[in-house]
Amino acid sequence: MIAGTVLPLQRAEELIGTLSGVVSVRIVPTESGLVDTIHVLTTGETQPKQMVRNVESALMAHLGMRVDHRKVSVATTSARPTPPPGALASLAEVRGSEEGGVAGAVPRRTLYFEDVEIRGSRAKGVGCKVTLRRGDDVFVGDAEGFESDRSRVELAARATLTAIAKSEGEERRVLLLEGSKVFEAFDRQFVFVGVTVRMGRESALLTGSAEVKDSAETAAVLAVLDATNRWVAGRAN
Repeated sequence: MIAGTVLPLQRAEELIGTLSGVVSVRIVPTESGLVDTIHVLTTGETQPKQMVRNVESALMAHLGMRVDHRKVSVATTSARPTPPPGALASLAEVRGSEEGGVAGAVPRRTLYFEDVEIRGSRAKGVGCKVTLRRGDDVFVGDAEGFESDRSRVELAARATLTAIAKSEGEERRVLLLEGSKVFEAFDRQFVFVGVTVRMGRESALLTGSAEVKDSAETAAVLAVLDATNRWVAGRAN
């Protein structure tokens, strides 16, 4: 079986290559065309753990690829290598496509997860702060509620929607959390969310999911991004 016939590995490499701080990417496939290892060389401006999260988020949001974080290997370099012949043209095509010039591009409006913080709240017991990033722009969303495992997941999802709303600027789009749920499947835990998007008279129900790895709160953020990034990207195009 030819590598990439099961998953779009070349497209995945191109996508990861657009992330901030990435110098080069190489995906090693299995004999069946699945992902065995993802090798990412970076400038070091993004911490390795955060880069792994960015890779996971990008692949899930754009290609629907769920890759175990243990398959992502991150190394840093102090010098950016000279691009091979033809690379500059390819880079120009990618950048031009981000501006909307080429179909199938990675939209510049895509948001990436950076951090989630749970803290005590005098008013309602617990607060959540979520930080998202788009290029050099950072967007922070907050939410407060009462303490419980379920409330923490919902707070993380609500805070994520607040951060997304801030990133939208002047666009009058309303994002509402319909619900969130932690469930078990295949001996693993997942967070599933439903988000309603309203713009004028139009409305759409978006759903997203993410495996619980670092924490349920982190999975809630990634699930919301899974639900909304494709829709936002589609609207941008």
